[in-house]
Amino acid sequence: MSSTNRSAKSLLGLVALFLGELRDGLTMINMQSAFLISSKLYSEKQVGVMFFVFGMSQFLFQTPAGYIMDSSDRKVALLAGAALTTTALTVLTAITAKEYGENIVWMVFLKIIQGGVTALIPPGLNSITQGIVGSTGMTHQVADNEMKNHLGTAIIVLSGSLIAFYTYPNIGLLFIVSPIACAGVIFFLMRINPDDIDHDAARGLKSDTDANATDYQLASDSKEHVSAAPEDNTPTSPLELLKDKTLLIFTVICFLFHLSNGTVLPLVMQTFAVGMDHPRGGFLLSGMCIIVAQIFMVGSAKVCGDYSGRWGRKKLFLIGMFSVPLRCLILYSLVGLKNSIEAAGNDVPLALEIIILSTQILDGVGAGVFGTMYILVTSDIAAGTGRFSLTLGVTSAAMSIGGTVSGYLGQALAQDLGYQTAFMMLCILSLVPALAYTFLMPETCVMENEVKNVEVSNMESIAQNEERQVV
Repeated sequence: MSSTNRSAKSLLGLVALFLGELRDGLTMINMQSAFLISSKLYSEKQVGVMFFVFGMSQFLFQTPAGYIMDSSDRKVALLAGAALTTTALTVLTAITAKEYGENIVWMVFLKIIQGGVTALIPPGLNSITQGIVGSTGMTHQVADNEMKNHLGTAIIVLSGSLIAFYTYPNIGLLFIVSPIACAGVIFFLMRINPDDIDHDAARGLKSDTDANATDYQLASDSKEHVSAAPEDNTPTSPLELLKDKTLLIFTVICFLFHLSNGTVLPLVMQTFAVGMDHPRGGFLLSGMCIIVAQIFMVGSAKVCGDYSGRWGRKKLFLIGMFSVPLRCLILYSLVGLKNSIEAAGNDVPLALEIIILSTQILDGVGAGVFGTMYILVTSDIAAGTGRFSLTLGVTSAAMSIGGTVSGYLGQALAQDLGYQTAFMMLCILSLVPALAYTFLMPETCVMENEVKNVEVSNMESIAQNEERQVV
């Protein structure tokens, strides 16, 4: 591996660190939710409407954003512009929000713009990554990026939570961490040499650009896909890409997973933010929900990077998916216990609050595995098509609409039926994508031992051919 390539990979990791996970990094979406409810006295439904609009905007722009990234050679500039714009909109949200949602129309407008802009970030970072390391280097680099994303988010949210704790009730200052993080993104992004990005590889038109990454082989190298690129090395048409059965099944699963999981974290945060006698401590615990999850997501991303090439994508994906119904079932029980204690007129023990907080470990497993593996599975499916960013846009759009509907559904259930009932319904719903992946999705990656067997077989065939020539 050249020193130039190592430098580019290091810079990618630093960009990912300061970028943070999209929903909790520069946008600080979950922190915005808790801020608006606890400090600006928004209702759950008002917040649900705002972030429904945010998610719908992401959904509408996600696929076009992927197409733009596939078509453009200015990926670094596009990603930098998206980071700057979404940061400005995050700060503007905090500055202009009025109590009780008096200017809700303006806030909805900001979320429409922010949703569209943030749609450029996932295909931007991942296409640049694939352009630098190649499709066969994606497993380890995506895992490294995700580890840095989650670590960065934990630092961003911890900083914001501490600021909110010490400045309560005027906690809007916590969003100062967003422009600070954005400055880091721009600084390291601009240091990436454009010549280090192979734009054909970034599009998925090449599948073997990183000769050093030999721990796994893409399924497209050994299986036929409907979306395989023509022999003249031109990208597959978008219409042909959408005929790929595996892509369609995976897209539906992405939607269903986020439909059930997207609202769980905000609901857990809100049980702290609105349910404690000391709002400052409640807001700090809300921030800790994100921090605990992000720390364990780092470990999940590491495991995915180390073992998805050996064990395959499917086994790890299923571990992440089945962790969601388990988490919701535990939350149903714990929130029911908390409600009983409060109904009896007693104070909720701190130990119970900590146990509820500890359920975020399962979020670190579920969302952590999904965040890494969905990129790798998408890369597997798109390999050789020249449409990696477009394919990622399709799966990301499904995630966005799922998370959007989930956000409003969860807030409505919590307000109308209570948090405990909401968690039980989400538990049942989350079983659907887990079972669908179990029975409908194929393994998209050929494991390392299978690759070695193929290589040995090829070497034996070559040796036999040479012996025949000698005879």
